[in-house]
Amino acid sequence: MHVTLRWYQEGSALADAIRKNTAEVKKIISDVPGFISYYGFTNGNTYTSVTVCQDKAGTDESTRRAAAWVKENVPEGIQPPAINEGDTMIGFNK
Repeated sequence: MHVTLRWYQEGSALADAIRKNTAEVKKIISDVPGFISYYGFTNGNTYTSVTVCQDKAGTDESTRRAAAWVKENVPEGIQPPAINEGDTMIGFNK
């Protein structure tokens, strides 16, 4: 599995846009080939998203789709995110 974390400083406008359009965001991201899961959370004014796909091609596509959606749906504009990604080393669920 491959994981991508994107964190947006000054991301409150993005978090608001995602809250208002959750179904649309879900459709855009979950249709990525090899998609496994997506999580988004805020910490103060920072919005962080976590995407898990079967491979890097999937997370790359999710990043491309996320960037296009942000450009179209956050009229205030937002700085590009910092990104960290890699193949999973360990993972478990309850």
